[in-house]
Order: sequence, then C-alpha cells, then structure tokens
Amino acid sequence: MKSIRETAVSFGVTPRTLRYYEEIGLLTPGRSSGNQRVYASQDAARLKLILRGKKYGFSLEEIREMILLFDEDRSGRKQLERSIEYGEKRIREIETVISEFQLLKEEMVEWLMHFEQKLKEEES
Repeated sequence: MKSIRETAVSFGVTPRTLRYYEEIGLLTPGRSSGNQRVYASQDAARLKLILRGKKYGFSLEEIREMILLFDEDRSGRKQLERSIEYGEKRIREIETVISEFQLLKEEMVEWLMHFEQKLKEEES
C-alpha cells in the first residue's frame, strides 16, 4: 500500500491528478484508519492503464469505458474488443495527421527551393 504522494511520484503525476481520477471514477483507492488515501497494487495497475491510454491519445471517457468493461467482464474480452476498436480509430487519426504533416513538409520544401532560387537569381 502506498500513499497518494508515493503513488504520484512513482507514476510521475501530481496528487491532484490522482484525486481527479478518483473524482471522475477512474480510481477508487482504499482509505487508511486516518482516512488517508492508500493505493494497492490493483490501483497501480489501473493507473498504469489510464496513463497508457492517455499516452496513446484516448480520452478519459474512452479509458473509463474500457475500465468499466473489464469490471463487468473479468475475462477481459469486452475490454479487448473495445480497446481494438478505439485503437484502430486512433491509428486512422494518426495516419491522417501524418498525411497532413507530409503535405506541409512538401510545401515547405517547395518554398525553400523557391527562396533559394530567388537568392541565386539575385546573386547573378
């Protein structure tokens, strides 16, 4: 069992972030006899899942849904199916952004070539 501060440090987040995740129902830490939040290994596993989801661009609502699906179906099948669905959607979004950046890069290369040509023309 870890305190809120120890858990926050372990995961590189703030205690406020942990309290917020509790507030919106993503985490449900236990309480000590002094009513302090205590985080068990299952809370750490859930927090790891939350942070991984955020890293991959999932919304907190999508993360909540995946967690709730696991809570409802301990086999994890529904969670895996939904994770695949959200993951495929996220990959499509990333591919769109990559395409947009590729076009932007091509435009910038053209501009630079144009500017370099203008400089050469001015020098001659």
